[in-house]
Amino acid sequence: MTRRYDPERRRRIIEAAIRVVGAKGIAGLSHRSVAAEADVPLGSTTYHFASLDELLIAALRRSNENFAEVMRESEALADPAADLAEELARLLGEYFSGGRGRAELEYELYLAALRRPALRPVAAEWTDGTAELLSRRADPVTARALIALMDGICLQVLLTGGDYDEAYAREMLGRVAG
Repeated sequence: MTRRYDPERRRRIIEAAIRVVGAKGIAGLSHRSVAAEADVPLGSTTYHFASLDELLIAALRRSNENFAEVMRESEALADPAADLAEELARLLGEYFSGGRGRAELEYELYLAALRRPALRPVAAEWTDGTAELLSRRADPVTARALIALMDGICLQVLLTGGDYDEAYAREMLGRVAG
């Protein structure tokens, strides 16, 4: 039997893991559930990811990349004349515009680092990368405070079931940004 070269298989497995966590939570993640979701043999998941932590790291990294890309593409974040608080509030609004599912999934992966030390460096990558982006517009301490506030706003929206209030976010982010 000839082995079929499938350069996209690793990516499909990561995306399947994200879907499994989105549907069943981290407790529902297994090599078997991901293999079924990705429509690949079970051995493919263990070949690419020896442990579930490795798979979660890849999923968290992929989630981090999504929001970081949106921030990197923001012309207003690079423009010193643009209102930083307004742009960050707008970006958070865009984040929630696709529904709560994506945000819940990303925060579940992010918060999994509390119990899985292997995930902590990846969670820190997001914070460090975002702080670096914001440091173009604010000093490093303020950049970190803005990130903490954005995280807090997102968690409050997710935990209370409320709606994202862009005007409130803009006002609070403006207070921190000074």
